[in-house]
Amino acid sequence: MGISAFGTLLQIGDGGSPESFTTIAEVSSISGPSLSLDAVEITHHSSTDGWREFVGGLLDGGEVSFDINFLPTDATHNASTGLLADMMNRTRRNFKLVFPDSGSTTWSFTALVTAFEPAEPTDDKLAASVTLKLTGKPTLT
Repeated sequence: MGISAFGTLLQIGDGGSPESFTTIAEVSSISGPSLSLDAVEITHHSSTDGWREFVGGLLDGGEVSFDINFLPTDATHNASTGLLADMMNRTRRNFKLVFPDSGSTTWSFTALVTAFEPAEPTDDKLAASVTLKLTGKPTLT
C-alpha cells in the first residue's frame, strides 16, 4: 500500500559541527534524486552472436528539482544566506529529504544549487524552480 507524499521535507545543512538542518520554506513539489548508472560497452570480436555487451560504470546521484513559493526575504531562499546565495557562491551543502513515513526515512546528500528560476505571473503567486546537482553518494536511511 502506498503512502501520501504530503509532508515530505527538504532540509538544508548549516555546515556546522554538529550540523543543524533547517527546512527550506514553502516547498510545493520535489522530484529526485534522479540516480543513474553509466553503462560501459565491453563488446569485442568474440561477443556472442554479435550482441553488444556492457558492465556497470560510474554511478551518478543526478539532480533534485523542486518548486517553492518564493519568499525573497526568507533565510532559506534569499541572496544573502539562502539557496540563491549558495548558487552565486558555488557552495556545496548537505541536504536531507525527510519522508512522511512512520519510520521517518531520510535521503541525505551533498549538492550544489545549479539553477534558481523565479516566476512572476500577473495572475498567480511568486514562485521559483530550483535544481540541485548531487555530488558523491547519497544515503538512504
